[in-house]
Amino acid sequence: MPTPNDHLLRCIVLAAEALEAGDAPFGSVLVAADGTVLQEARNRAVTGDPTQHPEIELARWAAQNLNAEDRRTATMYTSGEHCPMCAAAHGWVGLGPVVFIHSAQQLAQWTEEFGRPPGPVTQLGIAPVAPGVRAYGPVTELLEDMRALHERHQKARMRA
Repeated sequence: MPTPNDHLLRCIVLAAEALEAGDAPFGSVLVAADGTVLQEARNRAVTGDPTQHPEIELARWAAQNLNAEDRRTATMYTSGEHCPMCAAAHGWVGLGPVVFIHSAQQLAQWTEEFGRPPGPVTQLGIAPVAPGVRAYGPVTELLEDMRALHERHQKARMRA
């Protein structure tokens, strides 16, 4: 049976896949209360639709495929804390807790360190947007892996 750390490591793999596809490195895994992986997704905003975040994809999937109780008891593991759009989707769909590797604040700090301007939406984190969602993170032992992926992404954007 996979452990929470296994799910987070899978998020890193999905984030790396997104980066290799030319996208920002984000990946997420939705897990049932019994530990079964229900669905996984990676960032696909490079398609031209900037709302193609993995957390939104999983929230939509859950709304269409799970009953309210199964949504409430599912855990979303994700490479980075939800942006406001994803936090709202998570809250509206009624998903259970979220476990993230890096916080929204850390991502904003890294972006600044890499010499990039902030994105078009303020990084608020989950709590101000969806206060009923239990959020756990950051996961310090995996931070450097995600920081390295984001640095690669930002350097590629500077070259483009």
